[in-house]
Parts: sequence; C-alpha cells; structure tokens
Amino acid sequence: MEEKLKQKPTDLIKIVVFGPESTGKTTLAKQLAAHYNTEWVPEYAREYLQEKWDREQKTCEPHDLLPIAKGQIRLENQLSEKADKLLICDTDLLETKVYSEAYYVGSCDPLLEKYALENQYDLYLLTDIDIPWEKDDLRDKPDEREHMFVYFKSALEKYQRDFAILRGDQYARLKTAILHIDKLLNR
Repeated sequence: MEEKLKQKPTDLIKIVVFGPESTGKTTLAKQLAAHYNTEWVPEYAREYLQEKWDREQKTCEPHDLLPIAKGQIRLENQLSEKADKLLICDTDLLETKVYSEAYYVGSCDPLLEKYALENQYDLYLLTDIDIPWEKDDLRDKPDEREHMFVYFKSALEKYQRDFAILRGDQYARLKTAILHIDKLLNR
C-alpha cells in the first residue's frame, strides 16, 4: 500500500499548481505544459469523484481520500516517465491533506499525511481567489474561498515549501508562473 503513495525517483523539475477550488489550476497546468512542451498530471480526484457523483450523487467522503491519493501518484509516476526536464502537476498529496483537514475536522489519514510530507516538488504555484468561482457537480464551498486560500498558504509555509502566489487574469498568472519556472530551469 505504501509504495502506491510514493513518488518514483526522477531528475525532473516538478511544479505543483496548488490552491482552492475554482481558481484556474487546471487551465494553468495545461497552459504551462503547452508552453514548455511537456506533460501535465491531471487532478485524479476530479475523475474519481465525478464518476462517484454520476453513480451515487455523493461527493467526497473520508474513505475516498486514499484511493484518490493512490490514483494521483500513479498518474504522476506514469507521466514522469514521458516528461522532459519538467512535470506540471495539477495538485499533489499535500493538497489532498489540506482538503482532508478542512472537510473532516482536522483529520487526515496517517499514511496520506506521511507521503504528503515526504513527496517532493521544486515549486508550488498557489492560485489566488481573485477570479470568479464557477459551479460544477463537485465544487461546494463558494463562500469559503478566502478561508481555504489562507489554509493552503499556511500549509505551504508550515511545511516550508517554495511557492509563488499567482494573481490576476489567465495571462498574468501564466506570465508570473513562467517567470518562476524559468528561474528553476536556468539554475
């Protein structure tokens, strides 16, 4: 079980697009992958939870978190083998940990927490809440965006992750992200 939550060793620079729901993470991940001609890792939770919603009309429950985490790392490990120099991740296990604690009264499965803290990335791109919230089947906290942003930022600070905050429209966010990623690629 533990191996299913562990990153495979790689020399890639790994970037995580990180933040609350409906802040443009997927759009940015796709744009960055296209700009750098590399792979991007989609958010496995979306696929998993959409299938659950279509089947049962239920959202995420605590027992879903480990399968989501395993699926996320499986995708990341698979796409790491195809990427060149850089991998863009549209979430990571630290994001799953943050959601677990926010939704389930501060609790997080110890195994999920262990790998959320052990797995390593070179840069987190924290997406601000300064764009309109868009409703879908899975998004459910439009009135808690500010609180969630603070929670995400606090997690990055607490666990001493390198991060940059992205604000503004799609173009401004992309430009800022490229600036930070180029610094990593040129070091």
